[in-house]
Amino acid sequence: MPFDRMSPTRRRAGWVAAAIAVSALLVTALLVGQALTPRSTAPDDRVVAAADPSPSSVEQSPEESVPPAAPAPAGLPVVDYDPAPGGFPADPATMDTTPLTEGAHPTKRIAAYDAPGGRPRAFLEPSIRGVELTMPIADRRAGWTAVLLPSANRRLAWLPPGGFDTVPLRDQIVVERKVHRLTWYRAGKAVRSWEVSLGQSGQETPLGRTFILGRTPPPEEVYGGVDIYALGSVPDDPESVPAGLRGAHIGVHTWYNDDELGENTTNGCIRLTRSGQRELLAEVRPGTSVVVVDRLPTPPPTA
Repeated sequence: MPFDRMSPTRRRAGWVAAAIAVSALLVTALLVGQALTPRSTAPDDRVVAAADPSPSSVEQSPEESVPPAAPAPAGLPVVDYDPAPGGFPADPATMDTTPLTEGAHPTKRIAAYDAPGGRPRAFLEPSIRGVELTMPIADRRAGWTAVLLPSANRRLAWLPPGGFDTVPLRDQIVVERKVHRLTWYRAGKAVRSWEVSLGQSGQETPLGRTFILGRTPPPEEVYGGVDIYALGSVPDDPESVPAGLRGAHIGVHTWYNDDELGENTTNGCIRLTRSGQRELLAEVRPGTSVVVVDRLPTPPPTA
């Protein structure tokens, strides 16, 4: 699994060989992902300031008819920890920081479609490698539900009615790349902010909406002995990742020291203090949405 790159003064030969396998509990290198955000394909930098949760933003008209779901072939791929299959639509509001207040948890294997009444592209299961799957609900239309797709960047999957439970999501994490700040929101109100380290040049932390996929124990001492949160996002350019370090998701984690907070020194991950990571682990559940933007229009009150 990829490990964050240490500064030249801290570089040790042992840690660069970081292609070790984290247990199948959640990931093969769940969290210490590497990401490249190609400038030519970077999402629109427009952001919407976080606001109080508004269920109406994902409500549908009761008068809409529900397009039927086409039967899903048994041979469709299953969304797993590996990169998600193609064909799913782009998230049109990927830079929107309005909180997503509901999540969808599959209660059985269900088909994911590319549009309401569209084509089935893959199956979603209740868990990914033993970790319960909850995806933030981004939209509702004509009786169908759009969720943020796991193991993909800035993509949606559309679900027909049935086969999943709706669960409340009270928290949100917003990361600002230009000011190296992570802010935790609850019910639309900023609770706390931390200075963070982010991806170095060529391996920038991917922009856009994603979510906390799950947690895993730290695979190495350099992670400070604190569990890691794996995100649903993956490297934008898998080929930019060294061959021995491929197959990882972007993660939120701590480090054995705080010397590089506020710098771009990681392989795409979001690195904060031990105390901050422990607080997030205790308070914020998997399924919580995470939005990475360049900068909010107005700094959060905790900044």
